Amino acid sequence: MSYSDRGAYRWVIVGAGALMTCVALGAMFSLAIFQEPIALDTGWSHIGIASAMTLNFIVMGFGGFFWGAASDRFGPRIVVLIGAALLGLALVLSSRAGTLLQFQLAYGVLVGLAASTFFAPMIAATTAWFDENRGLAVSLVSAGMGVAPMTISPFARWLISAYDWRTAMLIIGIGAWVLLVPAALLVRRAPEADGDAAAAEMPADRAAAPLSQVFRSPQFIVLGLTFFACCAAHSGPIFHMVSYATICGVAPMAAVSIYSVEGLAGLGGRLVYGTLADRIGVKPVLVGGLLIQAVVLMGYLFVSKLGEFYMLALVFGSAYGGVMPLYAVLAREYFGPKIIGTVFGAATMLSSLGMAFGPLIGGWIFDRFGNYSWLFIGSAMVGLGAAAIALAFPALPGERGRQALGAAE
Repeated sequence: MSYSDRGAYRWVIVGAGALMTCVALGAMFSLAIFQEPIALDTGWSHIGIASAMTLNFIVMGFGGFFWGAASDRFGPRIVVLIGAALLGLALVLSSRAGTLLQFQLAYGVLVGLAASTFFAPMIAATTAWFDENRGLAVSLVSAGMGVAPMTISPFARWLISAYDWRTAMLIIGIGAWVLLVPAALLVRRAPEADGDAAAAEMPADRAAAPLSQVFRSPQFIVLGLTFFACCAAHSGPIFHMVSYATICGVAPMAAVSIYSVEGLAGLGGRLVYGTLADRIGVKPVLVGGLLIQAVVLMGYLFVSKLGEFYMLALVFGSAYGGVMPLYAVLAREYFGPKIIGTVFGAATMLSSLGMAFGPLIGGWIFDRFGNYSWLFIGSAMVGLGAAAIALAFPALPGERGRQALGAAE
């Protein structure tokens, strides 16, 4: 592939990746839309249905590591093809589930496993295609997650109103096959010549280091801990935001719109933070975004009106949405293209565990204290901890690495 062809095709990779993350993550998070209709139709408990989401995060975390390693070895196309087939199958099986256990296994396990085939492998594939504008490209792929609440969730709600939850889930499953299988066929591994050149920039000892050494390195430890703390900080507030706003006196339908504002802001934040990272370096943008996230989380303690919630949602959504793609850029800069899928998959596993704990801890806090104050206080403290950990990122050797991390000499 010529340089000009490579320059054009890399944006096809970005488009395919954005579509995949939108459909896969949108299908997974649409469980919130399906929960009440499923409970009314089947008599299954709300906590039993909602537990499928916890399973999603746990399985997605471990699956991200497995599929990331598989994409390094076999290439991203076969991985996302498997994911496209599996996601449609999981949703079809979930729509036919006759018992709660069958639903939990199909939706909680299979959907989570399918969703994990797209995020880490496609982010890793994108970093390999881009030498310039890497932060922006990764942010655009990740932007699919921000678009999902504005597309898949409303579509699911319309289908449920027009038909019933089983038909709606079946249609979304078939739609996943129709959209994702062709998109997966467009995915290619970055040309080897460019990958070899990028690998040559890495120190010889790191390029040849075994994975056991990589996972014990200060670079990965800081990356993984920051990613975990970042997600643990915002997952609880995101999940419980609608309930918190309702308690503060916001009308239920208006409270739901706060979540949509966060998603829209996250889409813009990914573009802004990704562009800034390309211009001034990843590390200062990441640390700044984590600090903003922590401050805004504390700010939720002092709001009660819808307009105030909207203002904080714009800043909060742009911050947590903007920093998420930057971890992949750091992983690529530290460890090069050869093992990026494995490394970022492992980091994603830690982040998913952080996401899984937030909603559960938030629910426990509310049951224990009758309000969410300690959730936001604790989340803000964890967010500040994430920023502090991020400051410990070791500098990369070489001028390009120092620029990428924003380290001053």
